[in-house]
Amino acid sequence: MAKGIIGTGRKAWQEKSAHVTPEAVFNDRRNIVKALGLGALGASIPGQVQAGLFDLFGKSEPHAPFVTHPLAFSRNDAFGQQEILTPEKKVTTHNNYYEFGTSKTDPVENAQGFKVDPWVLRVEGMVDKPLTLDLDDLTKLLPQEERIYRLRCVEAWSMVIPWVGFPLKALLAKAGVKAGATHVAFETLFDPDQMPGQKSRLMGGGIHYPYVEGLRLDEATNELAFMAVGLYGKTLPPQNGAPIRLVVPWKYGFKSIKSVVRIRVMDKQPPTSWNQLAPHEYGFYANVNPKVDHPRWSQATERRIGEGGIFSAQRIATLPFNGYGEQVAHLYKGMDLRQYY
Repeated sequence: MAKGIIGTGRKAWQEKSAHVTPEAVFNDRRNIVKALGLGALGASIPGQVQAGLFDLFGKSEPHAPFVTHPLAFSRNDAFGQQEILTPEKKVTTHNNYYEFGTSKTDPVENAQGFKVDPWVLRVEGMVDKPLTLDLDDLTKLLPQEERIYRLRCVEAWSMVIPWVGFPLKALLAKAGVKAGATHVAFETLFDPDQMPGQKSRLMGGGIHYPYVEGLRLDEATNELAFMAVGLYGKTLPPQNGAPIRLVVPWKYGFKSIKSVVRIRVMDKQPPTSWNQLAPHEYGFYANVNPKVDHPRWSQATERRIGEGGIFSAQRIATLPFNGYGEQVAHLYKGMDLRQYY
């Protein structure tokens, strides 16, 4: 591992344990700011009416709680292992995952019957050895490690979360990226029978599904880009993106796509879901930038969520690239970050 800060064993961008968002808080999210368009329409509908509409469009029937399992992993001391972790209940009951509904509690309520076995993740496109990975491969193909990352939502709140998984660049190396490749595209599972938000654009936030995301190749192979298969030492619950999701901590949270079934290496910039829905509000890059406001709110500060609710959270200054500039600022040298937001 790379050397840390002298006398601390930490890298400069590593998060202190005391700043890690209590895990229960992480899962109480999207009642703060609703999506625009049809998502905004959904936000304006009274809760009782939303519940009725969700029943109409196929709200999930009650299921026994989804079962997570302990993971075998090493703790990577270069990635924030001194942090005080967020309470687990917050992380698993307060989520932004529109495939299961736009309310903060919809994902945990509607995802418990989600099936991750069998699962197929394909790595394809401009690669030497296309990969088809099953559920077991996700935890056995590459060594698993725990990293603690800050998470900054575009809605101007933030958390600190411990993830278990492996570097994205290690997965791409297994496939072998061909010369001429410039970008990597990601795609979420499309299964309206399991994901009721995909049955209706009203209840799914106005998004055209399946949800898609993308990175430049140099972003995807940066040391911070991470494929998570677990959090808090256990496999991911469905409301958090089971069985595998992307985590890119220097970008706003919507870039960290969940329940990934396809990774395609390309020679052009791929489309991304929020940019398709509202290009004037959500750019392709979505780097955390306190100097570029969202059209409807400031990005200069954020609420670091702790044990309490969002409005009791401490307000702190937002850092460029979410505090990871040392690792990623060079990727954007010479770029106008107001234009390429």
